[in-house]
Amino acid sequence: MTTPPPTTASVTKAQAAALVRAARTRTGLSWAEIADRLGAPLVWTTAALLGQHPMTAEQARTVGALLGLDEAVVAALQDQPYRGSDPALASDPTVYRFHEALSVYGPALKELIHEEFGDGIMSAINFRVDIARRPDPDGDRVVVTFDGKFLDYRW
Repeated sequence: MTTPPPTTASVTKAQAAALVRAARTRTGLSWAEIADRLGAPLVWTTAALLGQHPMTAEQARTVGALLGLDEAVVAALQDQPYRGSDPALASDPTVYRFHEALSVYGPALKELIHEEFGDGIMSAINFRVDIARRPDPDGDRVVVTFDGKFLDYRW
């Protein structure tokens, strides 16, 4: 009698993200420590582990070993995501403030991009994002940098 090969139940990217967050808390590793071990940018790594980017097999295996994740989670980390966020996340105060900031300043940024670069957009695909802390006497400041390639409209 032959034994069937072992099977691993599949895990969605959202389920994998929840398991990653729990494992990160359990192990005490920071997002920065994980990114450093991967040799990848901090914000990209965090977004990937929260389900917004696919990881390479090597990256997923490294994270799996660091966090003690099973094969189903490691496989899910490599899946292509459905990018974007759950509409329910928009009610989170931090996420909402980004929506608010872009609602208020988005039109001005659009005008300034057009004035400086011409008719086009900032890519969110050929894109980098970074976060930093800047000390300030009135309370530390959060500095978020969006760095996207300019894509001109061509006819």
